[in-house]
Amino acid sequence: MSLTRQTAVAGQFYPAETLDLEHTVDQLLACVTTDKTCPKAIVAPHAGYIYSGSTAAKAYARVVNGRDRISRVVVLGPAHRLGFRGMALSDADFYTTPLGDICIDRDGTELIRLLPSVVSLAKAHAEEHSLEVQLPFLQRCLDHFSLIPIVVGQCPADDVARVIEALWGGPETLIVISSDLSHFLSYADARQKDADTSGQILACSATLSGDQACGANPLNGLLQVLKRKNLSISELQVINSGDTAGDRSRVVGYGAYVVNESSQAREILSSAERQQLLYLARNAILAQLDQRGNFEIKLNQYHASLRQKLACFVTLKVNGGLRGCIGSLVASRDLVVDVAHNAIAAAFQDRRFKPLTLEEFTQVDVHISVLSPPQEVDIRTREELVAQLRPGIDGVILEQGDHRSTYLPSVWEQIPDAGQFIGELRVKAGLPRDGWSEQMKVSLYTTEEFN
Repeated sequence: MSLTRQTAVAGQFYPAETLDLEHTVDQLLACVTTDKTCPKAIVAPHAGYIYSGSTAAKAYARVVNGRDRISRVVVLGPAHRLGFRGMALSDADFYTTPLGDICIDRDGTELIRLLPSVVSLAKAHAEEHSLEVQLPFLQRCLDHFSLIPIVVGQCPADDVARVIEALWGGPETLIVISSDLSHFLSYADARQKDADTSGQILACSATLSGDQACGANPLNGLLQVLKRKNLSISELQVINSGDTAGDRSRVVGYGAYVVNESSQAREILSSAERQQLLYLARNAILAQLDQRGNFEIKLNQYHASLRQKLACFVTLKVNGGLRGCIGSLVASRDLVVDVAHNAIAAAFQDRRFKPLTLEEFTQVDVHISVLSPPQEVDIRTREELVAQLRPGIDGVILEQGDHRSTYLPSVWEQIPDAGQFIGELRVKAGLPRDGWSEQMKVSLYTTEEFN
């Protein structure tokens, strides 16, 4: 027999009648016009809709643009009704609102069930409004989705971050952090305090306290993840109940924020600079073929952006087939120098191939991948890593003792399945395809690729 978590605040925080609720949410969304990309994560308030609904709509109006791809939503909100330690999972099979039932994603909950601080605690969900208030917005913005509801009690940010990373998924997954800001200050004091708090959020400073945001614990976990992933968070609106429907003598603050993964792939090189690097790589190889000795690089001829200390890979292809690939994982020299050295190495020192010939050079395509600084991630199990990986975006470095290997994000084109991707990468490192070790070190990076 299935269990359903019934509504607790319908008729209080939002309308209890289906048509009234649909109209209310649709009206709030209609007041926001946006053609922006659907975010990967949002932060939205959870007060009554007459107070904070307009602020929440600022974030959810962008979620509408993910209607055709989001199939799973992870919602983390603070505990208001029950004091406990950890992060509480529900034992229900469905969450319901006046707009219908939402199926609980059992695969996701099982994935995190054994992580530190995760507990099963139905009582934490029974009367909690911080999650429930988000659901009607999700039901009007998306078509069909499963839900992973998590009530966060007293819990270290590290443990919350580990759960978020395990459930991060790909474009099918939306992360929602439910939080209001300051509580019960005067209008002027709240404006100042919330502005300071928002600055801390935008800086991804994961040290928020409960008097700054009631959802400080889940929010700190998200901010920690963003810092690890080198992602930023953007403010959409910060107001308080004195701006909407409340008395200004004692107000509650509300903020809406979004995290856009796609915007993080900001190109650091212009088209002209890319062409310079490709020209440099080809000339470095040609100098070796012509036996002109050491290839000289005059650094003062290159823009400062090309003299940054950045790591790169140079890949050579002939007729679409791999002909050599050598690169650096850690930035230790100017980018122009790294490109030239790796181009020469890819052409003549890749042990998988014979040295490139002059005849092949006329047919070779040069591909350059400029790497972001690798970020080590806290991964306990292989399943956690597979769940966290973003196909087509993440490059992966595996290290265990003397074993080390990496795959560039471009390898996802040949190995689109995350489990197989890790299996092949382990084999490349000289490790068994299956299995895992507590000594395994995992780092992720992204690339800017061009040819």
